[in-house]
Amino acid sequence: MKRKLILIIAGLTMAGVLSMVLPKAMAQETPPPAAGSAPHSERHPAIRHAIRALEEAKKDMQAAAHNFGGHRVEALAACDNAIAQLQLALQYDKN
Repeated sequence: MKRKLILIIAGLTMAGVLSMVLPKAMAQETPPPAAGSAPHSERHPAIRHAIRALEEAKKDMQAAAHNFGGHRVEALAACDNAIAQLQLALQYDKN
């Protein structure tokens, strides 16, 4: 039961982070590249923003004076897992 609750909290946390990051990334229009310049190589800026947001959330949890009702350890592990999965997704896209 506790594990299920932690997974739900981690999922909601990720959804919250993505709901803040994705709209900003999707709303940003990039101007067309200037003649003769190389095209912008960033294909998934929202994923990179999500990774940075998760890393910041992890720092906040680590620096907090409390343990979030006993959920800090598993929440940190969920952040690590989410960051790793997003990095793998970016690596897969390079292939």
